[in-house]
Amino acid sequence: MMPVSDCNKKSMAANIGVEHTATQRPASTQPHVACDVLVIGGGPAGCTAAIDLARRGWQVLLLEKERHPRFHIGESLLPMNLPILDRLGVLERVEAIGVRKIGADFPSPAGTTVTDRKDGHQNGRTNGQDTQVFRFDRALTPRALTPHALTPHALTPVFTHAFQVRRDQFDQLLFETAREAGADVRDGVTVTAVEFGADGRPERAQARLAQGEALEIRPRYLIDASGRDTFLGNRLKLKRKNPRHQSAALFSHFRGVARRSGEDAGNITIERFAHGWVWLIPLRDDVMSIGAVCSPDYLKQRRGDSEGLLLQTLEGIPTVWSRMPGAERIAPVHATGNYSYACGRMAGPGWTMVGDAYAFIDPIFSSGVYLGMHGAERAACMVDAALREPAREAALQRAMARSFDRGLRTFSWFIYRFTTPVMRRLFANPHNELQIEQAVISMLAGDVFDNPAVLRRLRLFRLIYAFNTVAMAPQALRDWWRRRRTRRVGFSGETLQTEDA
Repeated sequence: MMPVSDCNKKSMAANIGVEHTATQRPASTQPHVACDVLVIGGGPAGCTAAIDLARRGWQVLLLEKERHPRFHIGESLLPMNLPILDRLGVLERVEAIGVRKIGADFPSPAGTTVTDRKDGHQNGRTNGQDTQVFRFDRALTPRALTPHALTPHALTPVFTHAFQVRRDQFDQLLFETAREAGADVRDGVTVTAVEFGADGRPERAQARLAQGEALEIRPRYLIDASGRDTFLGNRLKLKRKNPRHQSAALFSHFRGVARRSGEDAGNITIERFAHGWVWLIPLRDDVMSIGAVCSPDYLKQRRGDSEGLLLQTLEGIPTVWSRMPGAERIAPVHATGNYSYACGRMAGPGWTMVGDAYAFIDPIFSSGVYLGMHGAERAACMVDAALREPAREAALQRAMARSFDRGLRTFSWFIYRFTTPVMRRLFANPHNELQIEQAVISMLAGDVFDNPAVLRRLRLFRLIYAFNTVAMAPQALRDWWRRRRTRRVGFSGETLQTEDA
């Protein structure tokens, strides 16, 4: 059996034309279903795993509790998504429904000056305000692409852009692709219970169809891609809230919001304000996804409905509000809080979690969909090897978890510090000594797993951050104390306040 690294390379080469020896089970309403792999959740992570495993010849049953298409947040993809979409055979179809983005815009706080670059890459301007534009074509990639230069999970010069997509369209596309790959895919089916055998492996699962009919599934392996529901994480009591990052988000879709001009029209805009940050994501048909991620203490002192609070927040940010004259809200306002968490372990005998089912971090760098699809690819590779050679399962799971957690920690380190005064200074005036700025752009593109050159320079960036923290000690200390106080404030579900608020 091939090692994990070789397995990843084989996955990279998979395409639509691969033939399979296993016959796929057609959709059925029978009360008992047997399959090789049960995938819970029909989002990007679950669909990616289902497509990969079905093409490897396994009988895959993919269950989604909602009906496609359905509204979902997380519309901004990363350049590192594109090689995955290419391997899945859907890149051209995603391009047809998406808006091309070549980078990320970070407007500077009012009263600050952004220094022009010395290497010919000038900063952009919007609404009279300095805006630092991090374009993905400046990411750090090897100059010579040799067979050993990159792994399938490192950025290449081929993918210097990404797409913004409506998740209802994107998720449905992947769901149908899983069906085309031979998986038995069903939406409107809710998994209600999983029973484990004496050996700790999933023995059977219980599900309920939309009509109320019961379904029993007997899988050989279980992949939990249930998103923030984290089916196994809750039932096995593995889910742990992240006390370092307590935030709440308000978001909706608008029409008629002004976009950046020229080639930057499709860029995501990340705008900081005193109590958090705001995203603006351009979508097709003149739709703009807008959301505000706020600290708990900001929301704690405010009353009213979610819509009123979101509009009040946006109105208080002049550079955002100036882009919204005559804008029309075309979707409900959603609110969610305390959404940063991780599970105590990723996998166990006969099961694994991928995507948001395992962990969810602040979406400030649009990493959610990529982390889900990347983890799903590696999980599919692991499951394939474990089914063929069960004795290697534990080792395969440990290797998978170590690799994924390293990348997750890299994103998390930047995310936890993004709103600090030190990070605002560094992002407002980036310098490319030792290619550190290029490495940061690579991180923004999603290249946080297997590119040693990027990881080495990101470690240097952390040293620079530490030196600047010392230089800005009074501001840094005040900010640290403020963030520490907010950890005691909490929210849950689609509410802004707890009942005892």
